[in-house]
Amino acid sequence: MAENKETREFQKYKKDRPPLDENRGERKEPAWKEKKDQRPARSRKPYQKSGSSEKNNELMVEGRNAVTEALKTNENVDKLYVQEGLKDGPVNVIVGMARAKGILTVYVPKEKLDEMSETGRHQGVILNLSAVVYAEVDDILAKAEEKGEKPFIFVLDGIEDPHNLGAIIRTANLAGAHGVIIPKHRAATVNSTVAKCSAGAVYHTLIAKVTNIGQAIDYLKEKGVWFACADMGGQVMYDLNLTGAIGLVIGNEGEGVSRLVKEKCDFIAGIPMKGDIDSLNASVAAGILAWEKVRQDLKAK
Repeated sequence: MAENKETREFQKYKKDRPPLDENRGERKEPAWKEKKDQRPARSRKPYQKSGSSEKNNELMVEGRNAVTEALKTNENVDKLYVQEGLKDGPVNVIVGMARAKGILTVYVPKEKLDEMSETGRHQGVILNLSAVVYAEVDDILAKAEEKGEKPFIFVLDGIEDPHNLGAIIRTANLAGAHGVIIPKHRAATVNSTVAKCSAGAVYHTLIAKVTNIGQAIDYLKEKGVWFACADMGGQVMYDLNLTGAIGLVIGNEGEGVSRLVKEKCDFIAGIPMKGDIDSLNASVAAGILAWEKVRQDLKAK
């Protein structure tokens, strides 16, 4: 969310952004886009679905809460590792859940778990998942339709810190979002750190990986979704209409939302700040913006 030339240009032309009436009407190109160089249009391939769900080779889930949530929802469990000598209530519950599902449980010394752990906070249990299955963008739309709701989607443009990714997935789940879209390249992917930071939300949230975030946004626009990206130079979020079908775009921790993705967004949402530093942590910004949408949706009912 760092300020740059593009941000200053948004500030200059924000008075020309699309009108925010109750029904929003048809999309109109804001004036700042018209100021761009009029280069010949390049032919682009249409948004492509992957055809099958993508899988990572392995995911180690650590920590009692994350392991419990994974056992509740994930069918791709390979093995449960438990620290020798641990027999307290939460651990017994976890072992009982694993036994009920026929999952192999192996008791190992604490030193072995410390060696296996990626987070350093395994709390005596590590679960080995044989695969992590990602959703398709259409799966997210189908979930919204199944619930009789307008699509509410998080789109993450280059989030690199797995702690931020996990926190945002947790926020998305608690805010009632139908899914999260992340890029396949140059961004954090789901691993044990993400699973732990999400407090198990990765097992209750549809996560789609796409090759091109911009093409995914174009595809969702055709399905009636409007997009608001977080940027410190945008219009104050309280003045925006965030009700209905909305995609919230959160950018990279240092650079913010990329220029090409920002140009595809219908609204640029600014969060009022009064302190001495110039930006918020990406996951904090995502939470603030998400709950402004939740507030508006509740008020509109």
